[in-house]
Amino acid sequence: MSKVLIFDHPLIQHKVGVIRRKEVGTKDFRTIVSEIAGLMCYEATRDLRLRDVEIETPIAKTVVKELSGRKLAVVPILRAGLGMVDGVLAMIPAAKIGHIGLYRDPETLEPVEYYCKLPEDCDQREVFVLDPMLATGGSSSAAITMLKEHGCRQIRLMNIIAAPEGVARMQKDHPDVDIYIAALDDHLNEHGYIVPGLGDAGDRIFGTK
Repeated sequence: MSKVLIFDHPLIQHKVGVIRRKEVGTKDFRTIVSEIAGLMCYEATRDLRLRDVEIETPIAKTVVKELSGRKLAVVPILRAGLGMVDGVLAMIPAAKIGHIGLYRDPETLEPVEYYCKLPEDCDQREVFVLDPMLATGGSSSAAITMLKEHGCRQIRLMNIIAAPEGVARMQKDHPDVDIYIAALDDHLNEHGYIVPGLGDAGDRIFGTK
């Protein structure tokens, strides 16, 4: 079964509390979402493998640590996932970026694909899938299925706010994918929104409502 890590870092929890507030405007919302993503990435990469490398400082030779193993890729689920990209890239600037476009059918609440563009060597990379909200889990599950169809096997999912229903769906569909969450909320309402949540993350990031 996949690992589900809910962050308890005070800075993350504080910033999540800020973006939940309905009076927070687009500029501040967008900025803080990016900051949360960066803090989450710092924690989510804690178990990346290292190797010893000998270098020469201005004073002497020494052995230092550097990342080993697979290179990294960042794949936001459009469009809301775009709000998390800059924060993650601030931590891992060498990562390549892919994009998966899905929208949720308002009647069935199931995801519909409209775009997929991934790095050519995505199957050789450890992939971080980004989406601020894990509601029904349909979009995240579909995106990860698409990544697996492109040969990706090392995948992690990062969500700022999640509902128990979405976590359960992900663990059922993709028990091999670890999930990193800033806050686990109570439930989904009849419209498929997370309660208490923060509304539509995409609309709040891009100011479209």
